[in-house]
Amino acid sequence: MSDSPSAAPVVLDLWCDLECPDCHLALLDVRALRARYGDRLEVRLRHFPLEKHKHAYAAAQAAEEAAVQGQGWPYAEAVLARTDSVARGGEPVLLEVAAELGLDAEEFDTALIDGRHLLIVDADQAEGKAIGVTGTPTYVIGDERLDGGKSQDGLRERIEEIADRLLADRG
Repeated sequence: MSDSPSAAPVVLDLWCDLECPDCHLALLDVRALRARYGDRLEVRLRHFPLEKHKHAYAAAQAAEEAAVQGQGWPYAEAVLARTDSVARGGEPVLLEVAAELGLDAEEFDTALIDGRHLLIVDADQAEGKAIGVTGTPTYVIGDERLDGGKSQDGLRERIEEIADRLLADRG
């Protein structure tokens, strides 16, 4: 899922579980990176729901429905801000977030029932596994994979180094 212009020269994939507290913390870095690079960096949310999080798979599908309705990142950020509530309340919390953002909550409910976004979530997860993603958050920029699930210390600086290098190579 991406709300950034497709012409962005550098892509940062964020492999994320929307029920993961560490992914919520990663949003601080994502916001800082967006502020620094603007449209020169495309941040793409990639789904990697972990089995230990009971509602992460539904949250990933809901985020895809939010993207269809034009609010992918705002929805993902709002869900990540409530990881505890999602863990306790499940799908009703996902629908509540949609309604709060002015999205069509009935369409969200239908999308979760009919599974229209399953293939996107499954494809993201399969791709993540294929490139060695084992936990969240995990960042991929250029040819480098950075695992934020163990520690996020220094990751933003490392992403900036790689982005600066890639932008310089293209400019």
